[in-house]
Amino acid sequence: MRNGKINFEGRKIRGYAILSKGDEPEHIGKGVYRIPSQSGNGVYLVTSRYGKYECMCLDYTTRKIECKHIHAVKFWLELKRKIYKRETVEIPELKDNNNCIYCESENIVKFGKIKGSGKQRFQCKSCKKTFVSENDFRKFKGNPKVITAVIDLYFKGVSLRKIQDHTKQFYNVEITHVTIYNWIKQFTKIMNAYVSTLDPQVSGMWNTDEQMVKIKKKDQWAYCWNIIDNETRFLIANNITQERSTGETRQIFKKAKETKVRQPDIIVTDGLQSYKRAIRKEFSSWQYPKTRHIHSAGIAKNPNNNKVERFHNTFRERDKTVRGFQNNNTAQEWADGFRLYYNWIKPHSTFNGLTPSEVAGIRLNLKENRWLGLLKLSLEKKTTWD
Repeated sequence: MRNGKINFEGRKIRGYAILSKGDEPEHIGKGVYRIPSQSGNGVYLVTSRYGKYECMCLDYTTRKIECKHIHAVKFWLELKRKIYKRETVEIPELKDNNNCIYCESENIVKFGKIKGSGKQRFQCKSCKKTFVSENDFRKFKGNPKVITAVIDLYFKGVSLRKIQDHTKQFYNVEITHVTIYNWIKQFTKIMNAYVSTLDPQVSGMWNTDEQMVKIKKKDQWAYCWNIIDNETRFLIANNITQERSTGETRQIFKKAKETKVRQPDIIVTDGLQSYKRAIRKEFSSWQYPKTRHIHSAGIAKNPNNNKVERFHNTFRERDKTVRGFQNNNTAQEWADGFRLYYNWIKPHSTFNGLTPSEVAGIRLNLKENRWLGLLKLSLEKKTTWD
């Protein structure tokens, strides 16, 4: 055992033995790991700096050679790296199509980039014309389980920096809060593009209301308008505006009319006067002869607006973590993502754990990890990523 090679191999084996007992290193800081002793009577700190490992145990401090604790940490890190690499997938950025914008030919090739903007230029081999696609042929590499966990935590009310800490502790993945936010924006946009093509079967009663949201940049408030189906609780549309004028009130109804849901027989609102004018302008034509507006609905009245008020409580539980949005655009991005979470991911206790989309007749069989199932479906359907 005095032979250096034998000692080296012996320490490696004893390092594996530590892990085989079920004892794993604990990552407690940058390049610092805490690992139980093989006997179970203590712990040691192993540090890593620029690829050099050190340990506090007597074996390392006296001989300055890699001990079993260092080997256990190195083996554990390598194992996690291989697991992460195996689960890493390439998710293609999706485009409207891969065809020439002039002749629709698929025979196109890359033709350099635009100086300054860096946008990709393409040439069609059929008509010889060049053009710039709205989307680059980029690919995103990432662990889908980590990505969907990040999205889920965000819409459950966990802050970006706490999510950053969570991914470091539980997945050994170090990412910035900016990267996390970009993931959330990009992937919710993909999924929203897909679900907008589906046709939920809702009732003919729309509950409509607005709530205030904080805008940090100008220290002011904006309004988040929501339309929710009375029976299925499906959130049909939402919209962020600066004021509550008739024109801004009309925007939420325009959005709702552009969806695939059936047009309303009844619209229930509170006493805001701009609702009367907006609904009269949007639904008084020959296309909507039967749409009736119930104005000034209260808690004790029938019908009432309690279901959309209850949604506002759910919304507020999450948006209070944000503590205000930078501007109306970021508020709209958050509201769109939360609509996705509320309709397709979050189980509803009233419906015995079903989501509003399932109650509305859309069964996508998303399985346990609903975010991952929805993301895979969205990519398979080749929805547009602008």
